[in-house]
Amino acid sequence: MSSAATLRWLTGLRNLGSRLGIERMATLSHRLKHPAQQIPCFHLAGTNGKGSTSAMIEAIQRAHGRKTGLYTSPHLISLGERIQVNRQPISDERVVQLAEALRPHYEEIWHHDQGLSPTFFELMTAAAFLEFEAQAVDVMILETGLGGRLDATNICRPEVGVITSIGFDHQEYLGETLAKIAAEKAGILKPGVPCVVGNLSSEAEAVIVARAQAVGAPLHFVRDRFRDGLPMTNLIGEHQRANAGAAWLACELAHRLPIQPAVAQAALLQVTWAARWQTLPLVDGRTLIIDGTHNEEGVRVIVPLLQKLAQPTVVVGAVGLTRAKALMQGIAPVAGSLILVQPDNEKACTIAELRALIPHDFTGSVRQATVAEIFNAPQACQADGSVVVVLGSLYLAGEVLARYHGQPWHGYQWQDRLPGSP
Repeated sequence: MSSAATLRWLTGLRNLGSRLGIERMATLSHRLKHPAQQIPCFHLAGTNGKGSTSAMIEAIQRAHGRKTGLYTSPHLISLGERIQVNRQPISDERVVQLAEALRPHYEEIWHHDQGLSPTFFELMTAAAFLEFEAQAVDVMILETGLGGRLDATNICRPEVGVITSIGFDHQEYLGETLAKIAAEKAGILKPGVPCVVGNLSSEAEAVIVARAQAVGAPLHFVRDRFRDGLPMTNLIGEHQRANAGAAWLACELAHRLPIQPAVAQAALLQVTWAARWQTLPLVDGRTLIIDGTHNEEGVRVIVPLLQKLAQPTVVVGAVGLTRAKALMQGIAPVAGSLILVQPDNEKACTIAELRALIPHDFTGSVRQATVAEIFNAPQACQADGSVVVVLGSLYLAGEVLARYHGQPWHGYQWQDRLPGSP
């Protein structure tokens, strides 16, 4: 089978949705003889911040001379971004090789029990384990895809768990209250495994504490460890300093992987993580900022950064009306002008839906465009303003980054679908 055909098969499985639950992943892992099970790992969950915190933990570990395996989702441009060794994404060719290694297992499971056949995300998770084992990494950093309790990554045996934050997102799958969402995130807690806890609401924290007591998981709070000030990081925003604190504390608690404070601090000042207030130069000397902010909690931490830009031009596109409403209400008061776009995503808000959510007292200019019209050439931007900010969706951020770098854009067909998606 050709590489293109293999990728079509793999990504075509997303049509079945993510189908939360770990039975399928456990079945697949057993067939594969539990790859990477002996490799020390960090396991991260949270509404926001888990990707940045994962990148920070990876940076600290690599700075100590360890070979790292980083598994995150979704990717921005290419599938291989999800599986990185020493921060180098695997190639499309390697994705194909891993998919073909997994295909016989998929087909045999499907033949015996279709209900246990793994999803796209589960196969990617298994591919990460296979790659990390083949590369003999010293440590793995695993980010949950959705929730925690029923996420495919939750078959791991971590050194340390991390719950970065809990806010409203994916309520249709995780629950309509912070308590219910917290209960799903708390599903990563395991007996005797320390867990780092970020800044949570009292409602969410009470759920985490109760679950930790029930399973015997020691909790360590970032606020207690860093009473005299959070670590510095080159990633922008106070929320990133909170993530840096979570990363540092997690590394301190992994006793098999000792760290040196000076090395850890230096690593946190050299972290790279795309689409998190990422600043890029445009060919005409102006500035482009890209951030994947896409929910209410994320908007709250981004607004102070927007305020410092003095009414910037904001290119905005969102997936889901609930997210779009929080986004528009948050950014409109601090934006000079808005350019409405529709991200390449089947659940993206239409231009009309976005326009209807703009507050009535917004006095700036509003226009609509396509992403291709605004970013029509590498490092170019057809939007007015000395600073242009792209906000609202990681899918939008991925397409903009692809166009900025002159890379192929594969579109939403290579991304995850959530449960219940058509």
